[in-house]
Amino acid sequence: MMNGEVMNITFDDKQPIFQQVAYLIEDDILNGTFRVDEQVLSVAQFSQTFQINPATVVKGIGLLVNEGILYKKRGLGMYVATDAKQKIQVKRKDRFYNELLSDLLNEADKLGLTTDNIMDMIKQLRKE
Repeated sequence: MMNGEVMNITFDDKQPIFQQVAYLIEDDILNGTFRVDEQVLSVAQFSQTFQINPATVVKGIGLLVNEGILYKKRGLGMYVATDAKQKIQVKRKDRFYNELLSDLLNEADKLGLTTDNIMDMIKQLRKE
């Protein structure tokens, strides 16, 4: 992200924006944009870049601090914790299993899809 650049991110109405802010930061940690002990965007930078209220950003960052994904260096800002990537992966794998796969299987049952049908669909998507 460039200084002063406004990013066109569309926030989803189905989830509070502060949670989406936390998710965006997590994505940046997972994809290597932010590495261990690197500083993440400041509240002001994040707020300006995404055109959202600073209080919303503070709340999103607060979630990550509470989960031990970010830590604060007094007077300097927020930094990525040593085991942040692993914590995010564990949290997201749990959500993937308990929410997304559960929803997928419920829908598959409604459609009469077998496990083999689902696996074939997944394999086809993986090829693309």
